[in-house]
Amino acid sequence: MNAATGFWKKQAPTLVLLAIVGAVAAWALTSGVQAGKSLPHIGVTQGVLLVIIGVAAGLLGGLIGTGGCSVMLPSLNFWMGYSAPIAIGTTLFAVIFTAISGGYGHLVRRNLDKRATLWLGGFGILGVLLGSWLFTMLSSQTALLGLVLGLAFAWPAVRMIWEGVGLPGGRVVKEGATMTPHKTGWAVFGAAIGVLTGIVGLGGGYALVPGLIYLFGAPVYLTMGTSLATMIPLAIVGGGIKLAGGYVAIAAGSLLAGGTIIGAQIGAAVIKRFKPATLKLIFGLYFLYVSVKFITAYFGVQVW
Repeated sequence: MNAATGFWKKQAPTLVLLAIVGAVAAWALTSGVQAGKSLPHIGVTQGVLLVIIGVAAGLLGGLIGTGGCSVMLPSLNFWMGYSAPIAIGTTLFAVIFTAISGGYGHLVRRNLDKRATLWLGGFGILGVLLGSWLFTMLSSQTALLGLVLGLAFAWPAVRMIWEGVGLPGGRVVKEGATMTPHKTGWAVFGAAIGVLTGIVGLGGGYALVPGLIYLFGAPVYLTMGTSLATMIPLAIVGGGIKLAGGYVAIAAGSLLAGGTIIGAQIGAAVIKRFKPATLKLIFGLYFLYVSVKFITAYFGVQVW
């Protein structure tokens, strides 16, 4: 098998995903589906911008193991004029494809632990179902929930930045090809991530990566792929529920998804060019951004 044949064989799933989201986007744009919901008009400029946002989100996701929600959601809500509920549902819909693309990219490069993925994802589905139900009960308290999440994420942000820049006292996380088995811990942690995904509509990667590193001592590289692969069932279930509830702008979500598929593959391909400390610093800074965004939002200050 020559190099070109091997490349196209590896990229076949990615091409299939692109074909699917391209067909869905074309159908949604030409049929005017959801036109009655007063969604923002998607012209050529808006369509290109959605794809660019998707590429940026997918690149971030493939590189540091998240679904790119923190790029897509505020972009839809603040830049593109979509309401918060629609932005949340559309983002989670797009994350389905980010996770599949990025998770597969890490799988073929052996950047994930299959056993941990099954435990985290399996129990995460149960958590998503519970979280989706709780969302209807706690919808009026989402601002307070955001404050709690922001404060919680401040700790891993500071810790990762501390270790990433090599300050004294930082913990050296081991590297390797597998994770030490923690089946019960993975099950509980996966369920907790699923509940958060169902409630706040985010993919969960922002909590999976530091949790795997600091709670279970997982190798840094493996956490990135394992996180994305775990998000596949969580995003499918959560995004499916949002789609059934009418909270997904199908055309916008498909264009975002097309961009994320490409970006996630790029991120998964270049991840091992970064040292673990560099990844920690990148992810720590990203976490700090998420933390500040959640906390300031509680006080009515929007930080993009």
